[in-house]
This record gives sequence, C-alpha cells and structure tokens, in this order.
Amino acid sequence: MGVFTNLVRGQEKTVSGKITDQYELPVAGAEIRNPGTDEIVATTDTAGRFSIATAAADSIKITKLGYETVAYNTTGAETAYVLEREFAWSDLLNPLFYIRNGGLWLMLFIVFAETGLMIGFFLPGDSLLFVAGIYSKSLIDTLLPGGTGSDFIDVLILIVLVSICGIVGNMLGYWFGKKSGPFLFTRKDTLLFKRKHLLRAKEFYDKHGGQAIVFARFLPIVRTFAPIIAGIVQMDRKKFMFYNVVGCVAWVSSMLLAGHYLDKFFLRNFNFDLKQHLELIVLGIVVVTTLPVVYKLFFGKKAVVEEETPAKNI
Repeated sequence: MGVFTNLVRGQEKTVSGKITDQYELPVAGAEIRNPGTDEIVATTDTAGRFSIATAAADSIKITKLGYETVAYNTTGAETAYVLEREFAWSDLLNPLFYIRNGGLWLMLFIVFAETGLMIGFFLPGDSLLFVAGIYSKSLIDTLLPGGTGSDFIDVLILIVLVSICGIVGNMLGYWFGKKSGPFLFTRKDTLLFKRKHLLRAKEFYDKHGGQAIVFARFLPIVRTFAPIIAGIVQMDRKKFMFYNVVGCVAWVSSMLLAGHYLDKFFLRNFNFDLKQHLELIVLGIVVVTTLPVVYKLFFGKKAVVEEETPAKNI
C-alpha cells in the first residue's frame, strides 16, 4: 500500500481511508486535496487507499476527472469514502448500474422487457441475475424492510419474483408472434423476408420446440426472439407454456443461486470477495453465454450452405 504524507501546520493526526465508486470498485489516482488551499496532499494507490497527516480540525476534498468532487470531514479511524463516477453509456452494460439505480423493481422490469417488449436484447440479463444473487439481501430489503432474516428465503423470494416476470414476458412475446404469424405465412417473398425460412423454423419447432424454448433462456439475444418465433410458427400453446415455465425457472434459479452461494464460498474459503471483481466476472459470463450465438452466426450458416449445395446439383 502506497503511503503519502504532507507537512501540515498545528496539531496533526493520521487520516487514512479507502475510496470506491458507487459500484464498490476502488478508485485509483484520486487526488486528496486541502479544501482551503486546493493543494494535493495525497493520491490513492491501485487499491483506492491513502494515508495523510493532517490537522485535527481539517476536512479533505477528493477529486478525479470523470468523477463528482466531494468533501468529507476527517476522523482518526480508517474511513470508507465514496466518489461518484459520472454516467457513461458503458454503464448500461454494468449489472450493478441497474441494481444501484433501480433496485429490485428495475431488475424485474428488465427481465420482463427482454422478451415481453423486445427492447432488452442488449441488456445484461445473465450477469444481472448473477450479480442480483450476490446482492439478494439488499434487494429484498427494498421489498421487505429489514429482510427476512434468512439468506435462503431472500434468494427464494427473488427466484419467484424474477421467474414470474420472465414467464409473463415470454407469454407476451408468444402472443405477439401468434397474432402476426398468419400474416407472415401468406406474405410474399421480399429481399429481407423468405417464406421458406419461416417454414424451416416451423419444422424445427415442431421437432425440437420444447428444448428450443428451454435452452434459449440461457442464450442472450436468442431468448428475446425465441418466444416470438414460437408464436409465429403456431407452436402449441400448452406445450409452449410448459417449457416456458421450466426454462425460465431453471435459468433464474441457476443464475441467482450461483451468484449468491459462489460469493459466500469464495469469501469464506479463500477470502476472495466477488464484489471486488465484478467487471471480470461479468465479462466472463458475457463471453461464455455469447460464444454459442457467435459460433452459430459464423459457422452454422456455412454448414447449412454446404448441406444445400449438393441438393442443388442433383
């Protein structure tokens, strides 16, 4: 830990602390200033920590480009300081942005909107649920002040609420597809629309529809359009509802439970706090969940072309 000191006038005391942003990430390179002279007396290290010698009555001002400037009264004990980071569009890909700014209700809306309103395909659904599992207690506190007193019950309540929103969202997507399906089946081919692709999708759902609905839940972007396509190809409603419930509950449970219990496991056994490494964890989840989609886009299409070419030559 880097230690920075400054000569001060009068009675001195040591002030130390750790500076994090609103997402609990350490802020390196933040400048600790004397509010009276605006002189820089210390700079935080890579862990967001600093230590200075200052007069007993002093306060400190913390500044950094891209962050809001704040002032704090100093104390003798090590203190945690928060330096708010200014909004950036990249924050929309950070699950903690939604949890910090909208809490439980925004999270539930996002899960619903991802399939129900067809506007959330770019949102971090998988990583959002994983991080929600880590912060399950604080999320439930917004619904039941004081919490339930049980970590398991907190997560169970989250599973029920999020599953309901996901199921209802899928139902709305299916309804939209079912209503627009008859029109599409009678529509003439255009540059962007080919009826043969719709017939192929219907054949696929007739054969693998249930599995498609379940596994689509675990694939970003795909889960947004899977219920719509199921409705377009007129997949049996009861069959859709059964696999809709199974897929949604499986997806929500696995993500929330993984986030909650992996955080506790690593903290207890390795003193490794997942909250301090959320950016890397979110990146890992995004890579793992999008790889199948990317593979299908770049290699699946090639396989289809190779299969069709011999048929055309016969």
